[in-house]
Amino acid sequence: MSLLLLFARLLLCAVFLVAGVAKLADLAGSRQAMRDFGVPDKLADFFGLLLPLAELAVAVALLIPLIAWFGAIGALGLLLTFVAGIGYNLAQGRTPDCHCFGQLHSAPAGRSTLIRNLLLAGIAGLVVAFGRNTAGPGVLELLAQLTVARRFELLAGVLLLVVLLGEGWVLVQTMTQQGRLLLRIEALEARLGMAASQSAVRTAGLPVGTPAPTFDLPNLNGETTTLQTLRSLGKPVVLLFTDPGCGPCTALLPEVGQWQRDHTTKMVLALVSRGTVEANRAKVTEPGVTNVLLQKDREVAQAYQAHGTPSAVVVRQDGAIGSSLAQGADAIRVLMAATLDGRLPVAAAQGTAVAPRPPAGPKIGQPAPDFSLPDLAGKTVKLSDFRRSPTLVLFWRPSCGFCERMLPDLKAWETNARNGAPKLLVVSTDSVADNQAMGLRSPIVLDSTGMSVGRQFGANGTPMAVLVDAEGKIASELAAGAPAVLALAGQ
Repeated sequence: MSLLLLFARLLLCAVFLVAGVAKLADLAGSRQAMRDFGVPDKLADFFGLLLPLAELAVAVALLIPLIAWFGAIGALGLLLTFVAGIGYNLAQGRTPDCHCFGQLHSAPAGRSTLIRNLLLAGIAGLVVAFGRNTAGPGVLELLAQLTVARRFELLAGVLLLVVLLGEGWVLVQTMTQQGRLLLRIEALEARLGMAASQSAVRTAGLPVGTPAPTFDLPNLNGETTTLQTLRSLGKPVVLLFTDPGCGPCTALLPEVGQWQRDHTTKMVLALVSRGTVEANRAKVTEPGVTNVLLQKDREVAQAYQAHGTPSAVVVRQDGAIGSSLAQGADAIRVLMAATLDGRLPVAAAQGTAVAPRPPAGPKIGQPAPDFSLPDLAGKTVKLSDFRRSPTLVLFWRPSCGFCERMLPDLKAWETNARNGAPKLLVVSTDSVADNQAMGLRSPIVLDSTGMSVGRQFGANGTPMAVLVDAEGKIASELAAGAPAVLALAGQ
């Protein structure tokens, strides 16, 4: 038992020694971690210094047999305090950066952090429970009992262990850096591909200003609707070409239903789909989408040169094409925003269409719009709560197909975020359960109005993100799409 207690003390001593020295080497980070865990600003600086000093005192006490038991009590007390602080924040839906080992290792506090501290608390409890009378021999006493040959063997073993641990640490850091590099390369490649596709979108569809092809199509109730009928209300008509078997189309339908309900005074939004009445009704009933028209096949879409779904085009009140063809959910959101703001694109001098631009948000250097939203536990969270550290504000929707595909990369970034990476604040929609099911560690707040907060930043779709600096000012352009968002997170 004495040897077991000695090894337990040495393990705890090593952990607290490394943690204390690392925190002292990065006092600013230690104090910021205190604030992130909810310590008031007036006390954060004091406790940010007191904690590493207490850890070093515990490490020293554990080495000295006469006071090792008291050192174990101190270790147990600190570890239980860590467990309580981490558990409370996790229960509140927050995952602050633990800063456990300063710049050597720091990651968002999660279940693994909680389990690690519980295991260490168990080891400290072992020393407290069985080491009251004797906490095991001292290191010098143990060495004195060994022969010279045994001492050299022990020294060689310790050196070998140190080398192996060092190599392991270097290997982990190298693999992490390579992972980040690969993410950046993928993001760059995707961005280049996106730029090429956006260039193609500008010339897609019929030229702006040409007459829109007419049609007469049945709706889900069998009643015939014509383009003239849609135009008779005197508002721009948005034709959204969809398909019941198209996944991105299905993911976009909740927003389509919201657009139809919220903006009836500004536009007419009609879905031009295909397939059976039953297949389409099954898709549009839950999101509350109306004004669904059925082609026999794709004759109307082909007349508008819409060769993929989802895609959309605006028909002006005079019956002419009012926009280039928007292809894909993000491009459709941009087109919708331009239509609602009365910023329909016009024909270029050569007769090609000019793609609509997203609504303007605050410029770099301007104060970020502050907002207050409930988190998944119902507690009100403000953007101003994240002052003193750069924050990536991510506009998100769990049911968004692009967000779903981005989720694994976002989780990987959370796990391997480098030191100095921005905090992540997710501004999401949908239900609490949908957001909890994603398994993100970062704080999530819910915008029950849809995208009202996002629009304050110029965001009109998901995923989009913007970087806010430690002073609460806009520090980047608005990033749209997973590659751009991940690249911004890696800055």
